[in-house]
Amino acid sequence: MHRTSGRWFLGLGLSLLSALFYGLLPIVLTVTLQAVDVYTVCWFRFLLSFILLALFLGIRGELSKLQQMPFSAWALLAITVLFFMGDKLGYIEGLALTSSANTQVLANLTYPLLGLGGLVIFKERYTLHQWLGLGVLTCGYVLFFHEQMASLMTNQGAYMLGNVLIVLSTVAGAGCALLQKQLLTSLSSAHILLIFYGISALLFTPLAQVETVFHQSNLVLLALLCCALVSMVYLGSLTESLQHLSASKVSAVSALAPIATVICCELMSLVAPGLIPKESLTAMAIFGAGLVVFGSAMTAMAKSG
Repeated sequence: MHRTSGRWFLGLGLSLLSALFYGLLPIVLTVTLQAVDVYTVCWFRFLLSFILLALFLGIRGELSKLQQMPFSAWALLAITVLFFMGDKLGYIEGLALTSSANTQVLANLTYPLLGLGGLVIFKERYTLHQWLGLGVLTCGYVLFFHEQMASLMTNQGAYMLGNVLIVLSTVAGAGCALLQKQLLTSLSSAHILLIFYGISALLFTPLAQVETVFHQSNLVLLALLCCALVSMVYLGSLTESLQHLSASKVSAVSALAPIATVICCELMSLVAPGLIPKESLTAMAIFGAGLVVFGSAMTAMAKSG
């Protein structure tokens, strides 16, 4: 089984970077999906990410390392790719059918599932201090998403279908992250993602309306480019953080993503009013956000058991 490198400070920094860019993702996707269909967005994200990462590894002379991967790892990689595609497609389909705020609530199920997987599969252990931190974080989520959770229970039709797709994507996302952690024993995070991007772009090509990309406004093209770059940084940071930090701690830090989304929405509303719906936070939600940050810090910074 995979064991962390022990460079926890690097892992913590990468987890924070991943949470920040994952918080940005629903914002740029919301803008993009107003003009481009789901499959074309996925195709463009993965193709551009594959090209950029292949160029980077090619310049460093590291593409040949793919040939050194043992045969046994290829079967695990194939399963991981399926989880990866299920996660990304389910997330963006659910976002298209619901809303950014709704997606924030459900998408964060990935983190407790990832943490649970780390405890069960990789035999990680929480100390009492970490369990307390997890409890504080959970209470913060309940307060932060109180209004969204109330409306979630009354949704029907296409909105409910979107909710189901997002939940399925969280299961696939947690499974993908756990499998990636094991794959790190055979490949670097960059090589794993290169294979993910390449296969995903290839499979989405027949479904994408490629010609529509060339007839979009500059704003939509910029949003498409941001989707690819944000995804690259988010996924690259998350995968590499699993090399240095336990899955349970990575999940605790990644739980800060919705806070980043709200902050970015507030900033976006100042720069470009009307482009993204502004999130109105109650005093309860603000207090909950504080608990999420505090609980995440307690869990991630505590010494492992």
